Amino acid sequence: MASHEAYAALFEGRDAPFAFVDLDALWSNAAEMKGRAGGKPVRVASKSVRCRRLLRSILDRDAAFRGLMTFTLAESLWLHELGFDDLLLAYPTADREGLRALGALESERPPVLMVDSAEQLDLIATAGGRFRVCLELDLSWWAAGGRVKVGAKRSPLRTPGQAAALAREVAARDGLELVGLMGYEAHIAGVGDRPLGNRLRGRVVELMQQRSAAEIAERRAAAVAAVSEVAPLQFVNGGGTGSLHVTSTESAVTELTAGSGFYAPTLFDRYSAFRLTPAAAFALPVVRRPGKGTATLLGGGYIASGAPGRDREPRPWLPDGLELDPQEGAGEVQTPVKGPAAPRLRVGDHVYMRHAKAGEVCERFDSLLLVRGGEIVDEVPTYRGEGRCFL
Repeated sequence: MASHEAYAALFEGRDAPFAFVDLDALWSNAAEMKGRAGGKPVRVASKSVRCRRLLRSILDRDAAFRGLMTFTLAESLWLHELGFDDLLLAYPTADREGLRALGALESERPPVLMVDSAEQLDLIATAGGRFRVCLELDLSWWAAGGRVKVGAKRSPLRTPGQAAALAREVAARDGLELVGLMGYEAHIAGVGDRPLGNRLRGRVVELMQQRSAAEIAERRAAAVAAVSEVAPLQFVNGGGTGSLHVTSTESAVTELTAGSGFYAPTLFDRYSAFRLTPAAAFALPVVRRPGKGTATLLGGGYIASGAPGRDREPRPWLPDGLELDPQEGAGEVQTPVKGPAAPRLRVGDHVYMRHAKAGEVCERFDSLLLVRGGEIVDEVPTYRGEGRCFL
C-alpha cells in the first residue's frame, strides 16, 4: 500500500506531524529476518523499537523472537517490572541506583549485565546483591597489518585469553554469575555495502566485511571455548539486522540480535544481500511555498546518531520525486523539499519521511499509529509517550 495517494486517503483529516508503523510491512520484515537467522532465536533490540506494545507483539507472535536486548539499566528494570523477562543489557552501566535496585530484585531471571573490565565489576560490587553478567568480546577488524581499527570502539576484550582472564575474575568474586558471551560486529551489521553515491567505497566495504567475517568466526569460537573452560555459558549472542545471514552460520553462536529491521529505516536500503520493506515513517505538513519548485515542511530535523553525513538525515519517501534542499537539509523548524513532485504540493498536504535509523525517531513522537490492511487499527504509546526517556 506504499503510495502517497493511499496514505493521503488513510490519514485524511489528521493533522501532521505524526508517526506510524505499517504492520503488514513490519511482519514481512520479521519473516525476512527469521529466514536469514537460519533457525537460531533472535533477541529483539529494544532501542530500535522503543514501543512497549510493539515489543510485546513481536515476542508473542513468533517463538523465533526470544528475549530483549535493552540499552539502559533503567529501561531493563522498567520492562522487568512490566513482565518482560530474558533481558540482556547491551552496554555496561554506571547507574549505581539502578544496580542497587537490581541487586534487591527477588527474581529467578533478573536482567543480565554487560561487562568487559574488572573496573566495571568493582562498580557492580558496591551495590551488593547477586548479579548475572555477560562478557562482551570486541569484534572489530584490524586492517593494514593491525594499524587501523575498523569497527565500533566497544570492549577492550579482543583475544580469547583476555576473555578467559576476565571470566576467571568474575568466577572469583562473590555475588557474580557468568552466563553469557556477546560480540557485535558493528562494521558488518550496521554498515551497508552500497553506500550513497560511492561504488568504489562499496566494493571496499564488501571486501572488508568478507575478510572480517572469516576472522570473527575463528576468533569468536576460540573465545567461547576458552571462557567455557572457566564457566558454562547459557548463551553466545551475536549479529545485528545487517549481519544475520553471516553470523547465523557460526556454530559457536547460539542466538542472534536484531531490531532495526522491523522498521527498515533508510540505512538498510544500502545492503546488497537482502531487502526490507519500509515499515515506519512520519508525516510532515507543507506549510509554505517559497517558490515554484520548492515546498517547505514544518520541522523534520530528526538527525540520526553516528558520524554526520547525508546518510544520517531523514529522507523524503512519499510522494516519489522529492529530495532535501542541499543548502538547508532537514531543519529544526523547517525542511524545504525540491524535485519533480514539489510543484504539485499544496499547503496542508503531507509528505511522508523515513528516518535514517530505527527507534530514535520514537523520541520525537508520543505515539505510533498502527496500520494494517489499509486501515488504522490502533494507536500505541512510544517510550516517550509513557513518560520514559532513557537516553
